[in-house]
Amino acid sequence: MRKEELEDLRNRVPCAAVLEQAGFAVDRQESTRRAIKFRRGAEIVIVIHEGRGWFDPLSDAKGDVFSLAGHLDGVAFVDALDRVASLVGFVSREPVWIRSADPPMPLRAIEDRWEQRRQPWRGSMTWRYLRDERCLPEAIIREAIRLNVLREGPHGSMWAAHVDDDGVVTGWEERGPDWRGFATGGSKVLFRFGQRDALRLCVTEAAIDAMSLAAFEGLREGSLYLSTGGGWSPTTEIAVRLLAARPGAQLVAATDANDQGETFAGRLRDIADAAGCDWLRLMPPVEDWNDALRAREKEKKTRSRERSGRGLPHARRPRQG
Repeated sequence: MRKEELEDLRNRVPCAAVLEQAGFAVDRQESTRRAIKFRRGAEIVIVIHEGRGWFDPLSDAKGDVFSLAGHLDGVAFVDALDRVASLVGFVSREPVWIRSADPPMPLRAIEDRWEQRRQPWRGSMTWRYLRDERCLPEAIIREAIRLNVLREGPHGSMWAAHVDDDGVVTGWEERGPDWRGFATGGSKVLFRFGQRDALRLCVTEAAIDAMSLAAFEGLREGSLYLSTGGGWSPTTEIAVRLLAARPGAQLVAATDANDQGETFAGRLRDIADAAGCDWLRLMPPVEDWNDALRAREKEKKTRSRERSGRGLPHARRPRQG
């Protein structure tokens, strides 16, 4: 097959077609216009470049539609080529907006959007979401507001800032009762909560998990609580490597207690080894730190009710004269 024919075939068959035929499904909550997340059990593939490219966030595998077919089925290029060719005309169920991706947004525009949003205040919808639904202590919420890393999102959602090494906002995690995503046009670097010059670097997978771990530890002195936003972008890796290079740094892998969390923990250990810094695995007692925090708060309330029930005086009948 000539180079022109290969290019034509590459343009006619999107990566989503290969994934859907292989039994993968779109994770709409974790997808954006430029990055569609597909899942098949514990396997994850992210489709990028308007459907023409892909990468596996749990390994170094990446490429075009031909390498994807070979990656999934463990076949040589010739067999992968045949499988892709058989999908010409396949109608993909991927979200339609993948085909009209927005151009990257300038950092100045990202910062302007961030600054136009109000900080949460006591009793606001975002405050109630974080306090009542996510069980974050008020002291943690107030500290996050003081550090200027929280904003009121639409419909009671939370925006948690990702910033680069100069403190410039590059995007934000969006979490709410009915929504989770990342800022349109933004880029993931790191959510940072705690002492900016700290040497104990606790890496989680979500801003709410970072704040939940801080709640468990009582905002431990000398600690910086970080979130990758559920992904592992090149800019995130660079930012983590820069932090790990601090003299005396300790990299704490506080990622989720599942396969993806273990993969991320392994990457953090590799970074620690390369930087020559200490490494520690800190695993939540359940799947993530916010689940653990909510379980703890529920247990506290149960014990409190039991104590108040035991303390009530028994009713007595008045004595008959």
